[in-house]
Amino acid sequence: MNYLSTRGEAAQRQFDDILLEGLAPDGGLYLPDHYPSLTRGDLQSLQGLSYPDLAFEILRRYTAPADAAALRQLVHATYTAEHFGSDEIVRIKPLSGGMALLGVSEGPTLAFKDMAMQLLGRLFEHALARSGEVLNILGATSGDTGSAAEYAMRGRHGIRVFMLSPFGKMSPFQTAQMYSLTDDNIHNIAVQDVFDTCQDMVKAVSGDLEFKRRHRIGTINSINWARVVAQVVYYFAGYLRTARSIGDPVSFAVPSGNFGNILAAHVARQMGLPIHKLILATNENNVLDEFFRTGVYRPRGPAETHHTSSPSMDISKASNFERYVFDMLGRNASRTRDLFERQLTERGFFDLSHDPAYVRMRSSGMVSGHSNHAQRVQTIREVWQRDRVMIDPHTADGVAVARSHQDEGVPMLVVETALPAKFSATLVEAIAQEPPRPPGSEDLERRPQRFTVMKPDVDALKAYITQHV
Repeated sequence: MNYLSTRGEAAQRQFDDILLEGLAPDGGLYLPDHYPSLTRGDLQSLQGLSYPDLAFEILRRYTAPADAAALRQLVHATYTAEHFGSDEIVRIKPLSGGMALLGVSEGPTLAFKDMAMQLLGRLFEHALARSGEVLNILGATSGDTGSAAEYAMRGRHGIRVFMLSPFGKMSPFQTAQMYSLTDDNIHNIAVQDVFDTCQDMVKAVSGDLEFKRRHRIGTINSINWARVVAQVVYYFAGYLRTARSIGDPVSFAVPSGNFGNILAAHVARQMGLPIHKLILATNENNVLDEFFRTGVYRPRGPAETHHTSSPSMDISKASNFERYVFDMLGRNASRTRDLFERQLTERGFFDLSHDPAYVRMRSSGMVSGHSNHAQRVQTIREVWQRDRVMIDPHTADGVAVARSHQDEGVPMLVVETALPAKFSATLVEAIAQEPPRPPGSEDLERRPQRFTVMKPDVDALKAYITQHV
């Protein structure tokens, strides 16, 4: 399997190359040169597999055949009851009204990001051991990516993590999960701005090819293709456990900020998974919903980005959206470059409302919606009263939007993006009780915290990295 950039780099890189690199040298995002196709018979052969075996069968199609034995060992070491609470790894949690949750948040940091991050930690360490090199991971988080990455990478040989987060804009639980870590290889940088600025700083450093290569800079955000492809697996798992029979469709509602989670669902569908609708759900930062309704993509600036009760989706520049548009444009790299480089830079938006690509998007079954704080609180309350299931505010966005896109006879799975313990204030507001916490986290917010506050200054970030590598 070879990989190409959304902005035109030739398809000659392999999985290990892009695993450690992140952004392509031309500023684009890596994708495989084709999506492996699974037939109905292939899907039937996947039924009944354990989650590690399913992960191996999906992921081996994207890596070199020579790496198969190592990959099998790594996925079996990753997806265990010790790390994810049960041998199921992914749980189906039925709700009333023909809906269920796809429970992918039972990992160490209580968020869906663990499903990929725990594997990436092992993939990185394995690749570095073979090459004898080190890797300095630079990432940005709106809440869950950072803690999932740090818990996956803490103490790993040859790896340092430099994680940017928006100062004062995560939940107390999210903040404490990250800032209370004291491992020598973990560096938390609290940027005095919004998540999009953190992400821009990461891209600016990654775009300085000389600095990137000198300091061996890699990425952990869903900019990294390995993050996305690891998430593809749980859509297959959800389908295989929910579809009435192989070949029948299932719909997925996905709370989406940076477009990585729903991009993984798109990839699964491109591989042949029978997905009826992909429902993008977001909050008051509804840039993506606006695009799917109008064809206009207009990222917001920091002043227009709202701080909400579903903070992990307080994002107005969705990095992975470029990968999706590239596919919908028939993988036309020059057009993709024009949209995401020239038009966004010169105009601040692009308009595909009259483009055949937008027609393809609308007809592909990708739909969208958004909800606000009051709707999240009401949805949390209703799900608790009807089903005695607690959901976090991001999952509540997903449930609220999914309700308006259900079709008779088609199962609806809402991706549960985090456990409610991470957002207790909203749960108390909705149902007047604290959500349960996992053992060992009772005093999390009271632990000493270690982080560095930084202005949104790329040169200051480079200086910090140089000082600490």
